[in-house]
Amino acid sequence: MHKLLVLNGPNLDILGTRQPEYYGTTTLAELGECLAELAARNNVELDFFQTNYEGAAVEKLHAARGTVDAIIINPASFTPYGVAVRSALVASEVPAILVHISNIYGRTDAPDRHRDVIAPVVIGQVCGLGVYGYVLAFHTALRHLGGGLQSLQDIRFT
Repeated sequence: MHKLLVLNGPNLDILGTRQPEYYGTTTLAELGECLAELAARNNVELDFFQTNYEGAAVEKLHAARGTVDAIIINPASFTPYGVAVRSALVASEVPAILVHISNIYGRTDAPDRHRDVIAPVVIGQVCGLGVYGYVLAFHTALRHLGGGLQSLQDIRFT
């Protein structure tokens, strides 16, 4: 059985209500439930975590070292300047896939969103495909670990 950590950064606790034109209407709880169902169908232990605090993200990444097989990370607003998160991710020595719900490179409302200090240290990224990007990242993590999804059946987001 593989163990995956899904680490969500700041403001994702209000996913579904915050700027739905960029992030959609699926809540973090709904996303977590969908991923938990996907994990159960694929014999994966899932640790789904969200924090608004950089120190908590760093501690979670430290704890992942040697205990987690892969990480799916949406650093959210840690993306442009989260050097401590980046360093902790590298120190974890765990392969990671980066998820951005919106297309950060196409955002015109905040040019600082184009900067991403996390992207250079992950094995790949999914960007701009909404919360479905987490499903693609999940599949990619399993493929990287030598497996793949058993079923995508009934994965639906609002």
